[in-house]
Amino acid sequence: MAAGWRGSGRLLFLLQKHPSCVSLSQNLNQFARISFKFSTIHSQEAMTDQPQSDLGLYKPPQTVRGMTELDRAAFSQTVSVPAIRIQTSVLNKVVKSLKKVALQRPGLKRVVEEHNEDGNKDSSKGEHRLLLLDPNSITSADSFGSEESDALKAYGVPQEIQKYELKLTYENLKSEEILRAVLPEGQDVTSGFSRVGHIAHMNLRDHQLPYGKLIGQVIIDKNPGVTCVVNKTNTIDSTYRNFQMEVLAGESNMVAKVRENGVFYEFDFSRVYWNPRLSTEHERIVSLLQRGDTVVDIFAGVGPFAIPAARRGCEVLANDLNPESFRWLQHNTKLNKVDNKITSFNMDGRDFIRGPVRERLPALMKGTQKIHMVMNLPALALEFLDAFRNLLGPEPDQSVSCQKNNLPQMHCYGFSKEDDAQRDVVERAEASLKISLQGQCSVHLVRNVAPNKEMMCVSFTLPREVLYSTHTLDKDISEEPCPKKQKCEDLTD
Repeated sequence: MAAGWRGSGRLLFLLQKHPSCVSLSQNLNQFARISFKFSTIHSQEAMTDQPQSDLGLYKPPQTVRGMTELDRAAFSQTVSVPAIRIQTSVLNKVVKSLKKVALQRPGLKRVVEEHNEDGNKDSSKGEHRLLLLDPNSITSADSFGSEESDALKAYGVPQEIQKYELKLTYENLKSEEILRAVLPEGQDVTSGFSRVGHIAHMNLRDHQLPYGKLIGQVIIDKNPGVTCVVNKTNTIDSTYRNFQMEVLAGESNMVAKVRENGVFYEFDFSRVYWNPRLSTEHERIVSLLQRGDTVVDIFAGVGPFAIPAARRGCEVLANDLNPESFRWLQHNTKLNKVDNKITSFNMDGRDFIRGPVRERLPALMKGTQKIHMVMNLPALALEFLDAFRNLLGPEPDQSVSCQKNNLPQMHCYGFSKEDDAQRDVVERAEASLKISLQGQCSVHLVRNVAPNKEMMCVSFTLPREVLYSTHTLDKDISEEPCPKKQKCEDLTD
């Protein structure tokens, strides 16, 4: 999360230096919120630094250090915790008043019955119960705050602390405690995973790899609904944007079922590209669309842009080179009952632009509804923009139609490792289009992918000079008279 906030500050600084593109400030508050929610919504943090409240409660047995095959029984331990004796007649009210200092552990009852010194239940059972307290908050009767003390006095509960011998088992431990106990002492155990349906997707560090099987099983045990844990074994550098993975624990079923922004998707996670961290970006782009618009999704994947756009009432042309993505895209259009709104293609991106897009674009530009083109292949999309140069050949007679106000709206994604990521992606887009976009584009920071690597979205209207081969480049488009001025003004409303 800290990386996200640093990214926001850096972009504010860049904004002051490079105001040529539309301001980024409108996106930064949203980005900060995305950064804050990152680990809780799109990625679940499986192993984190140990919370202060748990320090000192669990002292793992040395026998579990270096364990690679999970032995749950080996983690059991008896610890002494403070407790307070409460009459059953006021138990619920007192527990509510002391909830801030009560012991909270996974699968652990914090209200227990009293026991005699021999370990048997007290003969006076039913009259009193013990509330287990957090030993880091309560060490003596004087540790209670004024609110807790007042509540105890009001309900007639003696402010006396006694010790309770509590057996902690594997079920009561948190994942970070287990892994901290197992991995070599002093080594980092912080790692996260992305949740994709029933699959937890991890990127283990080198020192964690020998413990991969154990880590995977702990993730399954501690996260209800996760039945498969996989680890990425290489970067996404293949033609089809999928990556090699190994199953660390659980079933080998790679067909995930996901719900994102109210839309259902099914796909083979091992054979297609899916990133749960892009949910907010999918929603942002779809929010720009109006019923009747046309969306051209050039790298559609399994449909995270295309299907919500169709549900919004848009006509969609969706393409992906990966045959598996194409198959699941078609499956998901039917699953969400929008197959009549989406025409899908299985082509190379440039071939798609120079084929189906080129055929349909002139007619679309004559209409009044907007045309949005989405290019979400951040590793290469900026370079693919060159496919639009001279796409429509000679420019038609302007007296036939005033098309210049219905040019396609581009949303092109790119990665950048440059200090000035905004300038970098704009300059690369300009290099592919062979035209300046200064003052004619907006740049949105999507997310921090890694330290010093950001995912950006450049949005702009595709210039006529790019689309037509015979356009007079030395003229200022804004000064050209429009044969049907009133009609053009209507199109901009």
